Amino acid sequence: MADCFKRKRCKDHESWLAMRTQGIGGSDAACILGRNPWKTNVDLWREKTGLVEQEDISEKPAVKYGHQAEGSLRRLFKLDHPELRVYYRDNEQLINKALPYLHASLDGELTDESGRKGILEIKTTTILQSMQKENWNNRIPDNYYLQCLHYLLVTGYEFVVLRAQLKYQYPEELKIVTREYRIERSQVEEDMRVLLAAEIAFWEFIQRKEEPALILPPLIA
Repeated sequence: MADCFKRKRCKDHESWLAMRTQGIGGSDAACILGRNPWKTNVDLWREKTGLVEQEDISEKPAVKYGHQAEGSLRRLFKLDHPELRVYYRDNEQLINKALPYLHASLDGELTDESGRKGILEIKTTTILQSMQKENWNNRIPDNYYLQCLHYLLVTGYEFVVLRAQLKYQYPEELKIVTREYRIERSQVEEDMRVLLAAEIAFWEFIQRKEEPALILPPLIA
């Protein structure tokens, strides 16, 4: 499994951000399949081919909060799951050996009691609309689900645990709900094949500098 990819340690956060633009990463997967409500597959293609500059979202409040909360949430996860070993290195990219344009930046790597390798994915979100709440009920929103599948493709690992912190902001109350979802590789093989085919085709569009057909995304994540 571990021989499916190689590790690339970047010297700083800026180098890590620059490297993310050189291939297909986890957050790109939903765009490619038209499941990202904020960016289309054509928007992504224009970024990857250098026709437009990728928007810098690092200073947006939600992004800053998620980045700053990640370490604390990872430590809480370790406390809640003593049966799992959790490993993390900052500013690291995992690069698939067979398809080196497939990259992964993980929030954590896991090893269970039987030695199986897995992935930790951490999400923070503020629930503002009823549809957003519905998208987390007994399921992972499509864009985050595809991100998890992409990481399985890159690493060859056996499972993903997604830890989500859902924040409800009321005038005089702040409510935090934590949810966990587990994905076993053996249960999502067909979805992974669909995603892999789409990512290979998308990369070929980039190499040919041929714009793909537009796939309209959903209205709400």
